Amino acid sequence: MGKITGFLEFDRKDEAYAPVKERIKNYKEFTKPLKESELKNQGARCMDCGIPFCHSGCPLGNLIPDFNDAVYKGKWEKAAEILHSTNNFPEFTGRLCPAPCEEACVLGINEPPVSIENIEKNIVETAFKNGWVKPEPPMNRTDKKVAVIGSGPAGLAAAQQLNRAGHTVTVFERDEKPGGLLRYGIPDFKMEKNVIDRRLEIMEQEGIEFKTGIHVGVDVTAKELQNEFDSIVLCGGATVRRSLPVQGIDAKGVVQAMDFLPQNNRKVDGLPFKGEDISAKGKKVIVIGGGDTGSDCIGTSIRQGATSVTNFEIMPKGTPERPEGQPWPFWPMRLRTSSSHKEGAERVFSISTKRFNTDKDGNLTGLVTVEVEWIKQPGQRPMLKEVEGTEKEWECDLVLLALGFTGSETTVADQLNLEMDSRTNIRASVADYKTNVPGVFAAGDQRRGQSLIVWAISEGRQAAHYVDKYLMGESYLPLKGEGDLPRI
Repeated sequence: MGKITGFLEFDRKDEAYAPVKERIKNYKEFTKPLKESELKNQGARCMDCGIPFCHSGCPLGNLIPDFNDAVYKGKWEKAAEILHSTNNFPEFTGRLCPAPCEEACVLGINEPPVSIENIEKNIVETAFKNGWVKPEPPMNRTDKKVAVIGSGPAGLAAAQQLNRAGHTVTVFERDEKPGGLLRYGIPDFKMEKNVIDRRLEIMEQEGIEFKTGIHVGVDVTAKELQNEFDSIVLCGGATVRRSLPVQGIDAKGVVQAMDFLPQNNRKVDGLPFKGEDISAKGKKVIVIGGGDTGSDCIGTSIRQGATSVTNFEIMPKGTPERPEGQPWPFWPMRLRTSSSHKEGAERVFSISTKRFNTDKDGNLTGLVTVEVEWIKQPGQRPMLKEVEGTEKEWECDLVLLALGFTGSETTVADQLNLEMDSRTNIRASVADYKTNVPGVFAAGDQRRGQSLIVWAISEGRQAAHYVDKYLMGESYLPLKGEGDLPRI
């Protein structure tokens, strides 16, 4: 695959970013694409390794060496066919995936890995540019109707796969536009929303119906959908936000990230929003949480005009190299620095918030922290311990809580009497995605808990196979890594 000696001849080269002073003036994507010749060289770095561990790293089982080879040879349309055979939405993953495939790359054992994610993005963008991505409606329709609840990546993937099997698919979304987290959680500077819209247009032309502004469980009951549809696929997101059990958590100025980010996305899109206007303009902002959501809060706060942004992370500072005990090809918990971090945020590690300070009217004025350390114990989880004498007070006007989620809403689950697990996820086996109620399936965050976009797409595809099998007795829809009929 690729050029036999390519990994010896070419170094890894990533896309460049627009200068910080330029890109923080707007919410546009700011990467600068590589030249075609440079992309071919990157494809050439893919080794003819005996076992391509990138396959095991990718939840979708993408045929990575195959599309890398096609790019190296300049066969872009073939590369697009290969990529779309396992991934419904490479334009999403090519921008937003943390690329576990690259951490599992064989070349990555002792060299920078193949730039798989960037190659993926350029393949799909080339396909759209050349008009190769076209609607592919099914040749024949079954008499089966399927309701997909939630239009995030899991719901969209399930809907497209089930539509390809010939079923009549309706996607229900409680917001006014489809996309879920992709539209309302991911800032435009990471993915502009026309990227979603062009794919939705194709899906509609394939025959998928989108019903927006309908909150299933409220505007229409789950029982009513059971009566109307032959099967229901629950693909809602993990929406129950994690908070902090500390004094002052209810202060005015302590805001959940998923109130802050969706509101800003609505502003950028010119959409109305509910509740009080949340703005970082002219404020000292502290973001609590060191993951992707925290990074998104940083970039958004800087663009809104925050005077300073500080990021707290309770975990210790990682190393650029793989930590001990996390060998290749497993995903390593190494130090990761996002483009937003580079825009002017101060990062503080091994720190925990003790309480929030307020004025007499309940407005946030600051917070108090303490340094922490993690004590390792043989055979047990590390224990968190406060470092005595390290309390510190921080002045701030806005705190954004980016602490992840603890589960999903249970309204639909309650109406259908679905079994739940201990984390308030719907209990559905990965073996067939079936719940305890016949005809009702679950996939994505609502089944596995908060996870990656690439996992959501994978779960949507897998669930579609088993829904199709439930409806028809057998299914020709592919499972992980099998590849679909070449269609783009």
